[in-house]
Amino acid sequence: MKNFHLALATMATFLVVTSSAFAGNASLVLDARSGRVLAAENADDLNHPASLTKMMTLYLTFEALRRGDIGWETKVPMSKEAARKPPTKLRVKAGDSITVREAVYSIIVQSANDAAAAMAERLGGSEANFARMMNARARRLGMNRTVFVNASGLPASQQVTTARDMARLAVALIRDFPAEYRLFSMQSFNFRGRTIRGHNNLMYRYQGMDGIKTGYTNASGFNLVSAVKVGNRRVIGVVLGGRTAKSRDNKMAALLDQHLGRAGSTTVVANRTIDRVEVDTLPGVSLSYVDLAPAGAGDAGAAIQAVVPSERPTAIAATESAASGYWQIQISTMSTAEGARKILVEAQSAGGAALLGASPHTKAAGTGSRRQYHARFIGFASREAAASACDILKKRSYDCKLLPDRG
Repeated sequence: MKNFHLALATMATFLVVTSSAFAGNASLVLDARSGRVLAAENADDLNHPASLTKMMTLYLTFEALRRGDIGWETKVPMSKEAARKPPTKLRVKAGDSITVREAVYSIIVQSANDAAAAMAERLGGSEANFARMMNARARRLGMNRTVFVNASGLPASQQVTTARDMARLAVALIRDFPAEYRLFSMQSFNFRGRTIRGHNNLMYRYQGMDGIKTGYTNASGFNLVSAVKVGNRRVIGVVLGGRTAKSRDNKMAALLDQHLGRAGSTTVVANRTIDRVEVDTLPGVSLSYVDLAPAGAGDAGAAIQAVVPSERPTAIAATESAASGYWQIQISTMSTAEGARKILVEAQSAGGAALLGASPHTKAAGTGSRRQYHARFIGFASREAAASACDILKKRSYDCKLLPDRG
């Protein structure tokens, strides 16, 4: 019955898609902590996502890693169908394989279509089934006007999204996978003796920007989702339908400057000195050259390395800060951590936009048989924002208690 209802919902979305005109130009700027929309233009009109689609492919990959279904060194076969995808691509031969780590890095940095398709087949059995998984997750994240058809964003008439939905997805990646989100800062990586460089040029020069994805097809125009952290502020920007990469980047920079209170000349940062560390040994520290090869990797030629600008703040630090500050709400106390996480996922979908800037947080209390887990949403910038989210959840039959700063 659940699958039947999901099929009906997807069919209804397809009907909307076929009857709606594409806006061409759309944008949205969001304060990720409060959930407040700072600026919007055609934010709910349909556009093709192009490679922004890969943000959802990565979300599902990170979920599978967290569940333990796959590991970073798990082999991902390259099928004939995946190998035939048009560029950009890793150009791995059919019958060969890549690791999950190689797939993730190439999807983030190179926007590799073959790696995205191979990852989809590994997780979903087929790319078509993976697309159904993408759509199911999109609905749970509140992306109600988005339809995914493939894992890469290659042209498909029915594959559509909105600026608002892409902002929701960006917030979800930062909130749900703070450690993995840091990878979006990579400028390049080494793959089997080749250095592969990225093309998110605005991220490399805009101070405080630490992600997240570019996209382009003839039908979509030039798309960009960006995230900037300055102090305690986290701002998400989405620009869809740019005529050129330069005009798209300039529009994004202007929107962010406006809402961060910057003059345009202050956004470009100088070249940086870089250091070298293991990312896994310093998960909360922002450093500039990060060796992302697995610890103890013996083959230097197989190591994957990434260049990360030194001013990049980490989402991990942002999450930890939010846990000890700002307003919070508590919706339940459960006997297991898994139970607390599950109710948070369900409530997140029910809360919609009111929870867009908040982070799910499980807090353990007590010991032994008395140990319990508080299910909370943290990081509300004001009492009003937290109280508003509580009111909405209560209307949807959730208990909700408002907790003050450092609650």
